[in-house]
Amino acid sequence: MTPPTSPPRLELRGITKRYPGCLANDRIDLAIEPGEIHALLGENGAGKSTLMKIIYGVIQADAGEILWHGEPVEMRDPAMARGFGVGMVFQHFSLFETLTVAENIALAMGRAAGTPQQLEPKIREVSQRYGMALEPQRLVHSLSIGERQRVEIVRCLMQDIELLILDEPTSVLTPQETDELFVTLRRLAAEGCSILFISHKLGEVRALCQHATVLRGGRVSGHCVPAECSDLELARMMVGEAEGLEASYPKVAGGAPFLRVEGLSWHNPDPFGTSLKELALEVRGGEIVGIAGVAGNGQDELLALLSGEQRLPGSPASIRFADQPVAHLRPDARRAAGLAFVPAERLGHGAVPELSLTDNALLTAFQRGLVERGLIRRGKVRAFAEEIIRRFAVKTPDAQAAARSLSGGNLQKFILGREILQQPKLLVAAHPTWGVDVGAAAAIHRALIALRDAGAAILVISEDLDELFQISDRLAALSGGRLSALTPTAQTDTTEVGRWMAGEFATTPASVNGAF
Repeated sequence: MTPPTSPPRLELRGITKRYPGCLANDRIDLAIEPGEIHALLGENGAGKSTLMKIIYGVIQADAGEILWHGEPVEMRDPAMARGFGVGMVFQHFSLFETLTVAENIALAMGRAAGTPQQLEPKIREVSQRYGMALEPQRLVHSLSIGERQRVEIVRCLMQDIELLILDEPTSVLTPQETDELFVTLRRLAAEGCSILFISHKLGEVRALCQHATVLRGGRVSGHCVPAECSDLELARMMVGEAEGLEASYPKVAGGAPFLRVEGLSWHNPDPFGTSLKELALEVRGGEIVGIAGVAGNGQDELLALLSGEQRLPGSPASIRFADQPVAHLRPDARRAAGLAFVPAERLGHGAVPELSLTDNALLTAFQRGLVERGLIRRGKVRAFAEEIIRRFAVKTPDAQAAARSLSGGNLQKFILGREILQQPKLLVAAHPTWGVDVGAAAAIHRALIALRDAGAAILVISEDLDELFQISDRLAALSGGRLSALTPTAQTDTTEVGRWMAGEFATTPASVNGAF
């Protein structure tokens, strides 16, 4: 290969960033050429987010330098980064749902760019040019998740960027939307735009990216050409060990149904929420049922109805545990009947950020003998928290550490372990490995399979189709508050499930239970 005659578009030399008790980035070197799609890989806590924020000017490095077209520069804030031609699409979108597409883009570009009405022709031109058609006058809350991501990307492209940073861009997309995004990214690269692509989905990295830089423990652990590596080789570079990373779990038929949902309809009073329409679902003891779907299609509403956070006093028989109606029961009564619940939001819903792990262990496990005659048995609570930490390999100084001090993957392992060790008859888990690195994801999958094999009924709601196909025995998809028929995993594929996620299915009560 002929060496480039010009300097890299972006070059990092010896970037170092320290926080109290943590060396987040340790002398990191990175170079991205014009027109290159470059992957940044690493497990949770490896330093990826810190490095991205340094490039985009959100935070400043303690040491090292940033070179832009071979010249040293300072990225003092995001506005300065955008001025150089750097755009970033964060994992969590930053859009105002009650404003139009044009109004959101105008806010980001500032007054000098013109009014929303003046920007509309260029929004149409740019979005159509890159195959991401948008209607500038549509309100954001009426857009699908994939369309909202288009708004974020078009907002960057309107500013004539030279480097686009994408953080987990496919985590909320259907397979078809992912394919469309990749067409756009390849076109951008062909026109000379550099792309820094951060993802835990190694198959996508191998298919899209020309080069990859791998971080481990804040340091660069290697560089590679992803297309020349297997997923396992990439994972080893990231986590250093390969236990369970390529596990293939046998599919099972399960036993007697424990959870039955029949004719479940619910009108959501929230104008930005989703109403549920005639849902039918069953989960058998000793099986994992997976529900796919792009966020915003009724997952949150279904989870609230199953957990008891939203009750249905008028139709208790629409949800049954072991043939007992529970739709009218409070969350604690459902837990007493055998439910365990892992919510989508870890901090604030699954755990209280400021409380210690010991106190967080008590929050849902108080019914397992941790409280007696109204008094907390502190010794037992501490022992239970320590057992979670030991059994699920949670990386933390001790059980007194605050929940917010843990990485996302370790906090997720703690929350999942807290629920599993209560030996539930039914576990409902939302996005169990969302944003979690491959090592932690493999550990979580092993724990779910072990619980399944012990006879529990497990319902997993996830946007990660690879995950659902790996661990689920039967699959369905939510779209617009409607649920497709359950189908044995072995009898479908990602293309068909992707169509279900887009609403292309007919619900037929006779096929809900999907016989093997």
